[in-house]
Amino acid sequence: MPAKSPAQALLEKAEKKAASSSGWFSSSTTKWEEGGDLFQQAANAFKLDKQFQAAGDAFAKEAECREKCKELNEAANAWWNAAKAYKQGHPDLAIMALGQTIEFLTKGGRFRQAADREKEIAQIYLQELHDMRRACESYERAGEWYDQEDAKATANACYKDAADLHAELEDYPQAIARYEQVADHSLTSNLTRYSVKEYWLRASLCALAMRDTVLCKRNMQKYTALDTTFASTREAKFVNILTDAVENDDQETFTGAVVEYDQVMKLDNWKTAMLLKIKRGLQDVDEPALR
Repeated sequence: MPAKSPAQALLEKAEKKAASSSGWFSSSTTKWEEGGDLFQQAANAFKLDKQFQAAGDAFAKEAECREKCKELNEAANAWWNAAKAYKQGHPDLAIMALGQTIEFLTKGGRFRQAADREKEIAQIYLQELHDMRRACESYERAGEWYDQEDAKATANACYKDAADLHAELEDYPQAIARYEQVADHSLTSNLTRYSVKEYWLRASLCALAMRDTVLCKRNMQKYTALDTTFASTREAKFVNILTDAVENDDQETFTGAVVEYDQVMKLDNWKTAMLLKIKRGLQDVDEPALR
């Protein structure tokens, strides 16, 4: 029979401690504290052996012990450690553990840390599980918590990520609302004012993806009223040419404007995908037989 690993031996010792009845001279609180410490040691030993699911499971048991002796901050930390272990190949379990972490953090009024963990959930949904809708929901929830804690710049970064995902999901009105929200806040500081043209460009591309040139023009007037320098920017001129091209179903002008803009500003993947969607809309109008 093969010898037990140190991690396995520690786990068995922890389980024995947690299952034991309290003696004459020790309280049940002491039992759970000692059990929690042993589960933590076992979890770290499993991590050394690169047995990440076993490590996560042991941290989860530590969290239960910490909760039983009312150490709620330690319980939150144990769940977070479980999530970090589960992240090594078990994204669903990592999300579950982060959800538990958030529950303890919000109970303790620690919304800034809860927002950090919610943002981690968004990233797992996006990068590991490719679930854009759930990622979007988590980014928005994180943004709201950052907002409450007056971490405006971090909140805006989450709202912007949510807006990008709304657009990819073709929830264009929600995307526009989020971009405008981020732009409105960016206008309040000279340090962030320069970035509003980027958000307004993205919002305008969403309006054009809806083939709503009336909305796009009305929004452009609104943006120019909010910042009079916007009309002279490369972004505003680009939107105006695209809007005319969409109104006239003019693929040639549309393509020419995109090529010219890309030579100077270099389009990112999101803008490229949006412009392709808008262009396909033109093709649909021009070539009904191919639909």
